[in-house]
Amino acid sequence: MITGIKIGPLTLNFYGLIIMIGVIAAAVLSYFEAKRRHLNTDVIMDCLTWVVLGGVIGARIWHILTPPASHVEQGITTLYYLTHPLDAIAIWRGGLGIPGAVAGGALAFYIYARKRGLSFGLWADVFAPGLALGQAIGRWGNFINQEVYGRPTNLPWAITIDPAHRLSEFMEYATYHPLFLYESLFNLVNMGFLLFILRKYSDKLINGDVFLTYLITYPIFRFLMEFLRLDKSYVGGINANQTLMIVIAVVSAGLILWRHRKQPSAEEKGNVQLENDDVDEDVTNLDTSDE
Repeated sequence: MITGIKIGPLTLNFYGLIIMIGVIAAAVLSYFEAKRRHLNTDVIMDCLTWVVLGGVIGARIWHILTPPASHVEQGITTLYYLTHPLDAIAIWRGGLGIPGAVAGGALAFYIYARKRGLSFGLWADVFAPGLALGQAIGRWGNFINQEVYGRPTNLPWAITIDPAHRLSEFMEYATYHPLFLYESLFNLVNMGFLLFILRKYSDKLINGDVFLTYLITYPIFRFLMEFLRLDKSYVGGINANQTLMIVIAVVSAGLILWRHRKQPSAEEKGNVQLENDDVDEDVTNLDTSDE
């Protein structure tokens, strides 16, 4: 499969191009969402470089710390990357972990928001649907690099993986589940779901709720997809991606519940105040003649 276009001494890699298209699409959607909410759209372009840089660095760090089984089999481990810095920064060959991308991008924007006096939760909600859209597009880079595929299957939509990209124990199988496609389609649905929440429940949302919702929906989906994935990332015998996903989903759900814990209504508050007034009055009217 052709993975790029040579222009003189330079090579335009399709993987990087697809990632950039995803970034642009995410920024455009975020721009229109910010405009719909009458927010300063200049923030989008002003922070984009920092968010993308933070996302790429985070994504690469996560990949380096949790290399997939196929890389470990070839001796490309965390130690290898630490001793081969040029390979560590070769992101055009693939190897960008979504958990690290989200964490790195979120951290970069948090720092930016603090310096500019912006609400991180408010803007994180604006960015959440665009983040899902960017992932939906970016996952097609995995198709170009023949990575992120699942168990062998003969389903009509199965993809063919070249022998050079197969795990050694599955060399006799040619077709596999296209996990990148499943995730791409899910993220499109997730984008629509997040946009729906922003519009339907705007009067009930607390800043940060939509981003937290993304941190529930995507991790749950990713947790389930890891059961199909062959090229898993193990750290200490534990599937790092799957474990992290379920932890993030549970913590995010807990935060939403805690943030929306039932508060006494105005009427209930009024009743409590009346009861307190009655108690005060009773105490005042106590017979004190024996004192």
